[in-house]
Amino acid sequence: MNAKQALLAEYALIARALAAPARLMLLEQLAQGERGVEALAAKTGLSVANCSQHLQQLRRAGLVTGERRGKAVVYRLTDSGTLQILELIRDVAERNLATAEQIRRQLWDGETPPEPIGRDELEARLAEGTVTILDVRPEDEFAAGHIPGARHVSPARLEEMLAELEGKGGTGGALGEIVAYCRGPYCIYSDQAVRMLRARGLNSRQMRGGLPDWRAEGRAVETGPAGG
Repeated sequence: MNAKQALLAEYALIARALAAPARLMLLEQLAQGERGVEALAAKTGLSVANCSQHLQQLRRAGLVTGERRGKAVVYRLTDSGTLQILELIRDVAERNLATAEQIRRQLWDGETPPEPIGRDELEARLAEGTVTILDVRPEDEFAAGHIPGARHVSPARLEEMLAELEGKGGTGGALGEIVAYCRGPYCIYSDQAVRMLRARGLNSRQMRGGLPDWRAEGRAVETGPAGG
């Protein structure tokens, strides 16, 4: 094997490690913060044994690292470059795979979703106080880190909470533009939230990327439970 073939074989380790939906789910979870195997298995619906096997594949490819703490091993993403890979996979799939694009559009009842707001613009709008931001991830992920000033809207209570926002926003637009964000390129909670808000006549769109992208750029992040 020559040098080029040896390099390509190493690069292919990354591609093979990403070639399983379960591993993409695990990377999405680890982008929110470090977790042990049991917590990852519960989040993804995998068995602990299956979850551990997938994590070993990701570890061999250098995408995650593990640290033993007592009897448990806690995993984290090796670096923020993995976030870029995850977003690129989504973008290329939706451009070039008709089925992927169709599935995404089904979340919007066949309509074209509004252009997301960039993170630079959102940060400026937050400083001005002209935007309301919603974090629609599960509560434990919100508590581990969220954009300062974000309101937590649990996916399980999405309909109820959005109805409350509709009442507060009303026709006067007291809430300003409403921006929702979630885990990142594979999360659909923000799609659902924005579609519901717009169906109620409220000015709303998604943030480009998710909380991990915001944090990786060195922007401010708060911790603590909703209402805490």
